[in-house]
Amino acid sequence: MALALGHAAFVDEDYARALELYNQAVLEEPSNAGALVSRAQVHIKLGHFTDAIADAKAAIDLNPALSKAHLRQGIACFSLGEYETARAAFEKAASLEDDPKTREWIHKCDEKLKEESGVPQEADMRDSATDEEVFMTPSLPPPKYRHEWYQSQEAVVVTVFAKGIKQEDARIDFGEQMLSVVIRVPNENPYALQVRLFGKVNVPKCKCSILSTKIEIRLSKADDTHWKGLSYEQNQGPVLKTPSRVTAYPSSSKKAAEKNWDKLEAEVKKEEKDEKLEGDAALNKLFREIYGNADEDTRRAMNKSFVESNGTVLSTNWKEVGSKKIAGSAPQGMEMKKWEV
Repeated sequence: MALALGHAAFVDEDYARALELYNQAVLEEPSNAGALVSRAQVHIKLGHFTDAIADAKAAIDLNPALSKAHLRQGIACFSLGEYETARAAFEKAASLEDDPKTREWIHKCDEKLKEESGVPQEADMRDSATDEEVFMTPSLPPPKYRHEWYQSQEAVVVTVFAKGIKQEDARIDFGEQMLSVVIRVPNENPYALQVRLFGKVNVPKCKCSILSTKIEIRLSKADDTHWKGLSYEQNQGPVLKTPSRVTAYPSSSKKAAEKNWDKLEAEVKKEEKDEKLEGDAALNKLFREIYGNADEDTRRAMNKSFVESNGTVLSTNWKEVGSKKIAGSAPQGMEMKKWEV
C-alpha cells in the first residue's frame, strides 16, 4: 500500500510526500529492493545524493542484477562529481539492460573526466601570461580528492577518492563523534577532512583501509539511528566546519596545525549536556535517547506502533502492540485521513 501510494505521489511530483511513503514502505519490507530503488530516485529529486547512494547500494546488495539500482547509484555519484564511480555504475547498469539513456550517462562521464584531466599546453600558458608570470615559481596545486559516504543500520562508510596514497602519507583519527583524515603528499597542499559526526561511533570497532585508488573508512555506529547527514550540522546542532583542504605549513610547524581531538571531543560532550532544547526539538531528542538505549523489543514496538498509526501512536511495549494492528489516534478536534490508491 505505502509503496503504491509513494509511486502516485512521485508521479504527482509531490516528492516530500513520496519520501514519507517510501520510508514507510522500506520499514514494512526492508528486503524489497524495488522500494529502496524508488526511494533512491526521490532522494535524487530532492538533492539527497548521499542518501540515494546508500539506498542504491542496499538494493544492489539485495539484488545485484537490478539495473535501475546501478543507474540510480551512477546518477547520484555523477551529481556529487564522482565521475569515475558514476561511470562504473553506469557500465554495470548497461551490462544488465541496454538502454540509450544509460549510454548517454556514460558519455557525460567521459566528457567530465576529460575536462578534469585537461592541462593547458606550455605555449598557451606563455601566450596568456607575461614573461614575469611565466618564470614565477608556481604555487603548490590543491589535491584533487573527493569524498562520499553511505550508511547501513550498523555502520557509516566514508570513502576518500585518492589514488596512489601510501600508508605514511595519510593519518586517520577517530573519536566518539569525530573523524579526521589528513593526507600529505609531496608537491601538493595538504588535504583534510575533519568532521564532527552526526552521531556517535564505537571507536574500537572503526576500521580504515588504504587502497590503490581510495581510502575507505568504516565507522561502527554506537546505535542504529539513521543519520541524516555525515556531519553534526545536519542534526540541527552546532556546526564544526569541515574544510576540504588546509593551508600548507613548514615541517617545523606540523604539530601546531593538528587539532587537539581530545579537547574538542570534551567540548562536544559538554555542549550536548548544556544544550537547551524546547518543543519538537526537545521531544525528538528524548525519543532518540529512548530509542538509542532501548532493547530490541522496545525498538520493534516503537517502529511498529509509529508506522501502523501513521505517526500518531508511539508505544514501547512489544507485548502490547506486537500481536495486533495499531489504529491511528488523531488529536482532539481533528480526524484521521485514509489514503486510497
